[in-house]
Amino acid sequence: MTLYWPSLFGGMLLGLASILLFLFNGRIAGISGILGKALGRERRLADLAFVVGLLAGPYLYAVAFGRLPAVTMATSWPLVVIAGLLVGFGTRMGSGCTSGHGIMGLARFSHRSIAATATFLITGICAATIMGALS
Repeated sequence: MTLYWPSLFGGMLLGLASILLFLFNGRIAGISGILGKALGRERRLADLAFVVGLLAGPYLYAVAFGRLPAVTMATSWPLVVIAGLLVGFGTRMGSGCTSGHGIMGLARFSHRSIAATATFLITGICAATIMGALS
């Protein structure tokens, strides 16, 4: 069970951050929308602070635990870049990302978010199955 504590704690922090952003700012915690606005024309201090907080996360972890979190990549950089572009395309096509749809949309019983999250999960299961079969 101790193997799952970091993921459980991280999920709880995501939920808490989403709730606080909604309660205090009235905004949905959709990472793609926040990042898009922070890098686009609608720059807001809160959006920039949110993105800086995301980027600072590993370094705050290092301060707390004395080392950066261990990350292993079992694939090549070109494949990671292609996957990132596909995720960005899918995010635009689906009008949001897993955080906006999966965390906030499901909590609001949004039909669009339920459909989007089901699509994310089915696609992820299919991709993992195919990649597992190929390796």
